[in-house]
Amino acid sequence: MGSSLYGIFTIVMVAEFIFGNVSNGFIMLTNCVELIRKRTLSPIGWILFFLAISRMVLIWEMLLAWLKYLQYSFSYLAGTELRIMMFAWVISNHFSLWLATILSIFYLLKIASFFRPIFLYLKWRIKKVILMILLGNLVFLLLNLLQINKHVKDWMYQYERNTTWNSRISEFMEFSDLVLSKMIVFSVTPFIMALFSFILLIFSLWKHLQKMHLNSRGIQDSSTKAHVNALRIMVSFLLLYATYFLSLFISLIPMAHQKGIDHMFTLSFGLFYPSSHSFILILGHSNLRKACLLVVTQLRCTRKH
Repeated sequence: MGSSLYGIFTIVMVAEFIFGNVSNGFIMLTNCVELIRKRTLSPIGWILFFLAISRMVLIWEMLLAWLKYLQYSFSYLAGTELRIMMFAWVISNHFSLWLATILSIFYLLKIASFFRPIFLYLKWRIKKVILMILLGNLVFLLLNLLQINKHVKDWMYQYERNTTWNSRISEFMEFSDLVLSKMIVFSVTPFIMALFSFILLIFSLWKHLQKMHLNSRGIQDSSTKAHVNALRIMVSFLLLYATYFLSLFISLIPMAHQKGIDHMFTLSFGLFYPSSHSFILILGHSNLRKACLLVVTQLRCTRKH
């Protein structure tokens, strides 16, 4: 049973790795071409560009973690190597989550139609709002890295004191659970912000549809389509990241630490989030969708010839 699960998880992770690199690489390449052509990118273009970079790093870091796990237990990693792996994972996960959250806030401010003074103030200063959120979340990242660094030092101290393999494994299990719990805590704030943006956008769509109904106008106007498209992207992000949360929570359950199944499960579910959501972003963004259709058309023509 264990070997079959390993085989299934291996196939899933390889497929997610390839799919994630293709989808995120396409977003990066498309925005690079746009930047070269116009020498600038729109705010959403910059968000998507750096979001794709952070997810590419996250995907490759997860692959390296998986290979390290297959080679030998993480409990044998040196302090510097372990610190680099943990820092890379925390940083890439941080920006992958926060940039997706900023994308949700951007959609809310750009599309929603509220006439409250505070909302109009933020809407008119959308670039400054995005910049302030980016600078503000760096505080969260710094605090997270400082705590992770402290936990690595404490674990290395325990590692040097313990000489038996079982004691080292036990200490590492406690260390990894502590790191995962800290990541969950620091991920709650951006997730709640994205959820709040999603709820406000739903409320804005409801008000807009009511207005269209009272004016006896069709509901398939440009504003309605923009609302629905943004909601699809936001709900996909929330659902996919919720599965990522779930995998982290499951890996904290003591019974899950059997035969490394927890690690394989977390990696397979963790890769599903940055790979799948990036593909949904391609379908939801007009420029990316057109570029994707152009590439598919070119490939079909090449195969025919």
